[in-house]
Amino acid sequence: MMLCSSLSAIPFTGCYGICCFPCMACSNAAAMNECCLCGCSFALRGVYRTRYNIKGSLMKDFLCVHFCMLCTVCQLARDIEKRKEQ
Repeated sequence: MMLCSSLSAIPFTGCYGICCFPCMACSNAAAMNECCLCGCSFALRGVYRTRYNIKGSLMKDFLCVHFCMLCTVCQLARDIEKRKEQ
């Protein structure tokens, strides 16, 4: 999945992430029953990948979060919403 496509795939998710990034990060953490302070960390992505058996590594998570935190938070929010619908 393309990382930056997360901003355009679901318009509301992209707008929510841009307008209220800390709120979206906290919503992601809450959806995973994690601490709100972990919402935009690479560790939360690692926990999510492990929980749903998604390929990747902590190094890739770190680099994604480091270079485009907004995209990674929107990507996670989009994936959480997709999994809720299933």
